[in-house]
Amino acid sequence: MLRLTTALALLAATPAFADEIWVTNEKDNTISVIDTDTLEVTRTLETGERPRGITFSHDYSRVYICASDSDAVQVMDPVSGEILHDLPSGEDPEQFVLHPDDRRLYIANEDDAITTVVDTETRRVVAQIDVGIEPEGMAVSPDGRIVITTSETTNMAHWIDTETETIFANTLVDSRPRHAEFVKDGAELWVSAEIGGTVTVFDTATQAEKARIRFAIKGVHEDLIQPVGFELTPDGKTAFVALGPANHVAVVNAETWEVEDYLLVGRRVWHMAFDGDHSRLFTTNGISGDVTVIDVARREAIKTVKVGRFPWGAAYRPTGG
Repeated sequence: MLRLTTALALLAATPAFADEIWVTNEKDNTISVIDTDTLEVTRTLETGERPRGITFSHDYSRVYICASDSDAVQVMDPVSGEILHDLPSGEDPEQFVLHPDDRRLYIANEDDAITTVVDTETRRVVAQIDVGIEPEGMAVSPDGRIVITTSETTNMAHWIDTETETIFANTLVDSRPRHAEFVKDGAELWVSAEIGGTVTVFDTATQAEKARIRFAIKGVHEDLIQPVGFELTPDGKTAFVALGPANHVAVVNAETWEVEDYLLVGRRVWHMAFDGDHSRLFTTNGISGDVTVIDVARREAIKTVKVGRFPWGAAYRPTGG
């Protein structure tokens, strides 16, 4: 009986670990860590200057941060919050994508019109690929064979063969492409165009355009409807698209490409991340300096979480608790 009582006491004394959403704050040079159970900020971590893109290694043992104004990709221990080292990144890294091999990091260098490929183990640049002017968005196909860089001023998506690290196709999109993602097991590529106000859907096999999604919100001027980041549900049926200064997230049927709903969030919504079971979506709202939590099933904003100044990127981290 004593052993059982002691075991129960130890179990009760063991802290519960909730999963986390990590948010980069580009004006504060910090990361806000949000507990997905309490929906509160539990840690604020210092970074280099103007952190934007953020992603985790596949085992979540390292977090990579684009410290844009420090001209570095920083590698952090997510448990201690310690910056372990910097990776060479080229000038003004803004977004990046980690290859399925968990080793090659493809980085958009906005000031240099280059995509830099860095080996995260040797910490060396293994390739630099000339792309269009002001590259930003990055995506990698599930099989790792194709990487995409979008260039804001050239208005193109550049298709990179990861075997040769060369461009094999360029496709035009609307003005100022921002974000790109492969969806439906890599069969489609989606690219948002901030000033063009659209999301273009491409067939991956042919690079041909399949659809162009447009948005209209009652009472919001069309110039304010600026698609940026987006996320798709695991079943590939629904896309949530951040519409920037329109302060709304669009809900899109990813099979018919029809807009089904608009959800009011904070000011200048930019990027998003799902929690572990994809039941909630966390949006970064730059101007209002907060994160909106959306109940995915109900398609409803349920809470606002205050973070740092100008939150930009977001990434999910399981804690194993």
